[in-house]
Amino acid sequence: MRIKIGDDEIAYLRGSTGTLALARTLGRHFFLETEREEIVLFTDANDLIVASSFGTGETVERGLRCTIFHIRELGSPLIVLPKGHPASPRLRVVVSVGRRTRVSCRIQPGTHPEQDVLCGSEEMDGVEIHGTNDGAELIGFDGEVRIEKL
Repeated sequence: MRIKIGDDEIAYLRGSTGTLALARTLGRHFFLETEREEIVLFTDANDLIVASSFGTGETVERGLRCTIFHIRELGSPLIVLPKGHPASPRLRVVVSVGRRTRVSCRIQPGTHPEQDVLCGSEEMDGVEIHGTNDGAELIGFDGEVRIEKL
């Protein structure tokens, strides 16, 4: 499935137990903070920010929108926790930045510096999201998609 996402839009992929939100990076750079180093992520205009939450509904979508806004517009860093960190189970939103993101329910939230894998709900497991010149290609997702202004 291909969807169009404008520079000022966000796409919500809705499931029954989880939600993904997608927005274009606009070619900006982002900072990834690990326990040992700071990495600068340079992106192309076709790359995406993908945010994942283990919830649904209006409150979750507002949280996803705010997270994407903080990262893309305010330059907040992406923070990677060490494996086994006690905060990991309490994370409500996790984020990936890049050309391709694959969703996995078998990883610990917030602990993966690789920006091509993102923790998600079981029903989103295996979904792949690829940035395109006008939005995204969704592989393995056949649920509801809603697009709104960011």
